[in-house]
Amino acid sequence: MNIFTVSLFGHREISDLKELSSKIEPIIKKLLQTKVYVSFLIGRNGEFDEYVASLIKLIQRKTGKENSEINLILPYKVTNIEFYEKYYDSVIVPNSVYGAYHKAAITIKNRWMVEKSDLVIGFVKSNKGGAYTAMKYAQKLDKKILNIARI
Repeated sequence: MNIFTVSLFGHREISDLKELSSKIEPIIKKLLQTKVYVSFLIGRNGEFDEYVASLIKLIQRKTGKENSEINLILPYKVTNIEFYEKYYDSVIVPNSVYGAYHKAAITIKNRWMVEKSDLVIGFVKSNKGGAYTAMKYAQKLDKKILNIARI
């Protein structure tokens, strides 16, 4: 199967969810319409991650989820994993994060996501933070990048 992998990164706090929604919803719909199968990789470290995951699930409920999946990528194991396993199609803790200091594990997890991706979508407005660092890493790897905060 031809799987198109998309990583999503954004700031922990989002000041305008309406702006985010208006920019990312058409992109997600287009991906689901034009790709054979879309594998979304997303974290769970703030408003962006939670909102985008719920938006993808909403779109899947309307259009079907036969050609897509939402994968939660965690930097370390969590105690309430059962909750996440019910919400996401899969929960992945990359092998590369085991043994890493918890703050470093987030960066390692983000790099892993970028490396697996065909497309990196960001909602990055400032030049600092984990989402910004992930986007810069994607640029370094010459990944296709779409920063919807800049359009």
